[in-house]
Amino acid sequence: MNPDTPLQLLGGLTAREFMRDYWQKKPLLVRQAFPDFESPIDADELAGLALEEEVESRLVIEHGERPWELRRGPFEEDAFSTLPERDWTLLVQAVDQFVPEVGELLEHFRFLPSWRIDDVMISYAAPGGSVGPHFDNYDVFLLQGQGKRNWKIGQMCDSDSPLLEHADLRILAEFEQSEEWTLEPGDMLYLPPRLAHYGIAEDDCLTYSVGFRAPGAAEVLTHFTDFLSQFLPDEERYTDADAEPVSDPHQIQHDALDRLKKLLTEHMGDERLLLTWFGQFMTEPRYPELVSGEPLDEADLIESLAEGAILIRNPSARLAWSEVDDNLLLFASGQSRLLPGELRELLKLICAADALHIENLEQWLENDQGITLICELVKQGSLGFANE
Repeated sequence: MNPDTPLQLLGGLTAREFMRDYWQKKPLLVRQAFPDFESPIDADELAGLALEEEVESRLVIEHGERPWELRRGPFEEDAFSTLPERDWTLLVQAVDQFVPEVGELLEHFRFLPSWRIDDVMISYAAPGGSVGPHFDNYDVFLLQGQGKRNWKIGQMCDSDSPLLEHADLRILAEFEQSEEWTLEPGDMLYLPPRLAHYGIAEDDCLTYSVGFRAPGAAEVLTHFTDFLSQFLPDEERYTDADAEPVSDPHQIQHDALDRLKKLLTEHMGDERLLLTWFGQFMTEPRYPELVSGEPLDEADLIESLAEGAILIRNPSARLAWSEVDDNLLLFASGQSRLLPGELRELLKLICAADALHIENLEQWLENDQGITLICELVKQGSLGFANE
């Protein structure tokens, strides 16, 4: 994608202009970002997904058994027949992993790294339905799929912003409105992290939320140090062979901190290990149980492709790649593989192609490392046969 091509999705802005002026800085309203948009899923189909065990779903009822009552799925079939006529919202996570037509919407956002995209959540709201004024710690694009929703924009927030007392929902106790828009099908609103917003359905409506992965500093430190500890032998310890005699044995001298920082920097600064961890962490699937493969040998794989079989990415899998010196790292659903640089075009193909078949894989089927890689990805479950 040319970063200097104007995009209707961004209201005529180029990707470069959007990233420079809006991304993580300020909101952007785009009328008819998706002209004549027709939702590939309707309210009944969304409710059907909420009945499934493997699908993450929630109901927020503003005036339920208690204010802002939260119910978690999966739901029973009669769960929706007892709901009030208004003021409730059904939210279903990762619909892109279960409805291919919803997943195709993400192709419009390829000016952003695919490994940053989390999922497409879809909410259905009855008239007046809302989840209250709140803020997110990540970027989000809000696409109106059906009906009308009024969005009020408020103040920038942080962890000190006062919240209502609620065990599960982070609803702001104070909302300082600055702007207000009503979105119709095809309209889209981009919101940067920590910006307060409050969406209220004007009628029966569907809203698509394209959210992004943004791990917190605490999460990064915890997960990376856990990963790093796997590679550190027990004898790697704090040492002070150059220490001077102390005048007060109870005082922690600053030179001890210098030694400690050196120990931490030596290991935390290992760029290759950091990259390996980061790639694995950012490609971990939301639903790991949905990424499972099957036994397959390379001869059978080649034969199947020769007979017209098509491989596609598992909708629940995540793929990315990077460079390490003259080699490459492929990240697939939380795992990594070090590969030779000659496979660069194959890695790009695997990560980007809608489908893999004899026509685009033919040159790689005689490459032992290439066919081994494809076979491993099928056995892992990141790739699968289209007819299964």
